[in-house]
Amino acid sequence: MKKILLSIIISLLLIPSISMAQGCMGGGDKDGVQVVGYIQPQYEYQFLGDDVAPLHGLKSNNSFYFNRARIGVVGNIPYDFSYYVLAELSPSKKGPYILDAFISYKRYDPYLNISVGQFKAPFGLELSTPCQSLHTVDRSMVVNELASPFRDLGLMLFGSTGELFGRKDLIAYKFTITNGTGMNMMDADKYKDYLGRIIISPLEWIHLGASYKTGKAVSPVADTLTDTRSRWGVDLAVEKLNFTLQAEYISGTDKGTSLVGGGCGGTPTPVLGDFKKNGYMAQLLYMTKWGIQPVVKFESYDPNSANDTDVTKFDKQQDWTFGFNYFFNESTRLQVNYVYRSEQSGDTDATYHEKANDFLVMQVQVQF
Repeated sequence: MKKILLSIIISLLLIPSISMAQGCMGGGDKDGVQVVGYIQPQYEYQFLGDDVAPLHGLKSNNSFYFNRARIGVVGNIPYDFSYYVLAELSPSKKGPYILDAFISYKRYDPYLNISVGQFKAPFGLELSTPCQSLHTVDRSMVVNELASPFRDLGLMLFGSTGELFGRKDLIAYKFTITNGTGMNMMDADKYKDYLGRIIISPLEWIHLGASYKTGKAVSPVADTLTDTRSRWGVDLAVEKLNFTLQAEYISGTDKGTSLVGGGCGGTPTPVLGDFKKNGYMAQLLYMTKWGIQPVVKFESYDPNSANDTDVTKFDKQQDWTFGFNYFFNESTRLQVNYVYRSEQSGDTDATYHEKANDFLVMQVQVQF
């Protein structure tokens, strides 16, 4: 009986987050205050060459540190309102600071809900998956680069079709209007970002998603220049017979200034110029009866596909991730990932010039 219960709990943890809530954590299903959060201590060893600086903000090629350390409160207020506040405490994420803080009105749930405050952008599959439910330690580079800023201040409308044709949440949607400047920052100009996402689930075990985002902003490096950015993406998630398959493609266009980096808690670097960027990821997992889940993931990212003949452009990158997840119980897991990383030059002969920048990362997570 215990094995059956554990299998059910693990299965629920593995389902990608397509719920109508926009916070990372659950809870808030009753009146009053509920404390939620998780910590992710980890160890990383980087196989670096002499000409490669440590990755991920580390000062050495191997270190113990906190990837994330988050705590918050959630709850309902009679009648029809709920609240969600989550703070990041990890020094590796430059904490402490407010991560999410929003109020939701849910009188017309599940068809229409309204949230206002600071929340995660509902763009794509992997970004919509909470950090504590990711199948690999890190999100894909294409998500870090093209879905940023991950969080913003604004208004969100979200809901679903509820029960329709015998299916729950056959069609789900989210629409946001945000500052476009990132978390904990007031808008620097008159422009706003607009984002829409739709998820169709024709069968209980298959989910098809599409996302689009567009916006303008005054250039961070030239006040007389107005930047325009657009993103679109499609994704697929399949869970069947203990297998989980996920795939996602994202394409983006930047005109004026392009922002490099700036994913989960990072600060993007502005680069002048017009860019077309795209990338994709695909990963396959299998849950064994012992609570061990092998994972293999492939991802590719091209930071300037419109200018493949420019030898000064940023390198294309392709990563293979091999590893496993081990679930001790419904609240504790171990993740081990080895990332094999290769780079491709911008030359027309498309030669690869690998850098010595592979790494091994091990992370333990406790959720409460």
